[in-house]
Amino acid sequence: MRQFKTIDDFDVRGKTVLVRCDLNVPMKDGKISDATRLERSALTLTDLAAAGARVCVLSHFDRPKGKVVPAMSLKPVAEALSGILGRPVAFAADCVGPAAKTVVDALQDGEICVLENLRFHAEEEANDAAFAAELAALGDVYVNDAFSVSHRAHASTEAIARILPAAAGRLMQAELDALTKALEAPEHPVAAVVGGAKVSTKMEVLGNLVEKVDLLIIGGGMANTFLHAQGINVGKSLCEHDMADAAKDILARAEKAGCAVALPVDAVIAREFKEGAPSEVVDVHAMPDDAMMLDVGPATVQDLTKRLKDCRTLVWNGPLGAFEIKPFDAGTNELARAAAALTQAGSLTSVAGGGDTVAALINAGVRSDFSYVSAAGGAFLEWLEGKELPGVAVLRS
Repeated sequence: MRQFKTIDDFDVRGKTVLVRCDLNVPMKDGKISDATRLERSALTLTDLAAAGARVCVLSHFDRPKGKVVPAMSLKPVAEALSGILGRPVAFAADCVGPAAKTVVDALQDGEICVLENLRFHAEEEANDAAFAAELAALGDVYVNDAFSVSHRAHASTEAIARILPAAAGRLMQAELDALTKALEAPEHPVAAVVGGAKVSTKMEVLGNLVEKVDLLIIGGGMANTFLHAQGINVGKSLCEHDMADAAKDILARAEKAGCAVALPVDAVIAREFKEGAPSEVVDVHAMPDDAMMLDVGPATVQDLTKRLKDCRTLVWNGPLGAFEIKPFDAGTNELARAAAALTQAGSLTSVAGGGDTVAALINAGVRSDFSYVSAAGGAFLEWLEGKELPGVAVLRS
């Protein structure tokens, strides 16, 4: 059951609504190289403007560390947002003080502005109450539409929501609904795919998931560490040998919780880590000393696909192999396509997130075929760890 308010719970006509977005888009040579975050923010901004609100967008950009860095100005981003929205977007040269107030006060019902980079002020990341009060003084209602930064207790994500009436924007609403359905109140059996290079970066994720899911699929370099922990030779594969005991602990906790753990049964190996390197498929028990595992093999994909058919919910974070380099993307591609097909058939709810995960699903051509794909990185990971995100908790309070 939803515990937070949405923009539908407020009459915003004639009111100034402060919307925390994540406009921290990648730039190359002064131009935006990926406008996905701007596109995802558009729905909330358009809906609020259509309802007669005076919309004021708050965001950070890059890491200026509390100083004004002209190269990190949001002005070019505001101009790009204007193009995506198909309407004028005013810009204020500061996010507080006279420069901000002048632009906000000039807004008419249905108009939109963007304020300058919040992180030009050190008080933003310090979650400073006085700074939050300055931001809050500019508006009547606060809307958080930036799940991707809600794992940080900053002035624009946490403190401000304690001052103004607060709600989740459309993107935040969709994110929270999807995540709740996937892990907090899922339909069982639940499977989780956790991949990536290092076990050490995902110990809390694994520890939380073994208590909540029925099947835990471990891939990528992480799988090598788990195989090593079971006494299997992994050759020159990426492996955290010092994490063997931690891996054994996860396996023991999984067994106690009744969570099945699926590890590769075969692997695609090579002697060189480069595109098109000569490769072969071997049983994981027949790993040559001079080779490295770079992807799961076909028998593993077949086994995992068969197991997924019995599941009703899937959470995915991380690739199964070195998907950035062909042909070592095959295992991730095949399992992702199988999950996408089950989703489209209506038998599986699939939620994925994390930077590498999104890239892997795009590579497999199935990003739009999953139930929900989160663009959030750190926030998605902390949610998988079972942590309460400050920017979300304050919306529920």
